[in-house]
Amino acid sequence: MPDYAITFACYNQVGYTRQCVDSLVRHGYDLGRVVAVDNGSSDETRDYLQALPLGGRILNRQNLGCGVAWNQGVLAFQSEWTVVMNNDVLVSAGWLESLIGAAQARGVKVVSPALVEGALDYDFDAFALQSSTRMREVARMGARHAVCMCVHRSVWEQVGYFQATPSLWGYEDTLFFNTLEQAGIGTAMVGASWLHHYGSITVSAMKQERGLSAREGLSARNNYRLLGKSTLQRKWHKMLRRRQEQRWRAEELARFGQTLHGERRDGQFIWR
Repeated sequence: MPDYAITFACYNQVGYTRQCVDSLVRHGYDLGRVVAVDNGSSDETRDYLQALPLGGRILNRQNLGCGVAWNQGVLAFQSEWTVVMNNDVLVSAGWLESLIGAAQARGVKVVSPALVEGALDYDFDAFALQSSTRMREVARMGARHAVCMCVHRSVWEQVGYFQATPSLWGYEDTLFFNTLEQAGIGTAMVGASWLHHYGSITVSAMKQERGLSAREGLSARNNYRLLGKSTLQRKWHKMLRRRQEQRWRAEELARFGQTLHGERRDGQFIWR
């Protein structure tokens, strides 16, 4: 097993955190390599975390947002590869070894697994085993996502960490990925590793707690200026990205009848 650490942030939603941890244990991952960062939960989250044999637990007195929490977790347990992920995910057998192996095989320093989002109304373990076998060699080069990213330590050394500004709310990942692009650091989303993601439960709860209204969300678009791109440049890059995603989708559907990004909707898979 490679040298690794796993970190996630919590804000209430103890039921999802419990399912995430249970899936790690069920598939043989060492909780001594897991760092949980709690952002001021008021439910049973802290009692639950205190009872676990974790590699680290950080209990913030208040909700400091994703960027701060991710940085705290990354720095608390420094390893060659660090997984930064949501707490509302389920892992599958061999997901981490396959994730790191795919990154090494493709020469990328940030890698994300394939995923299905939405209701857990299907046999995820069986699905993940079948899909990771069939799509083991599939990779969306240049893709990545903040549901789960595995980052090599050289990335922190080269470009630093996440922006630790609570008011960014959900934009920390966009800024980080933009920095990776500017630095020429390769990324990929790979079919050798799969997660189930319930759907950004904790991020939504943290936003609600901070009172991030629709109006505030619109004004938060001022964060775009932090990308150092003009409006035209952003729209152009967005169009290129969507076209690439359409090509990936078409190619994967043609070969496998599925893609690296699925949703469960009304008991069916919707492929993106």
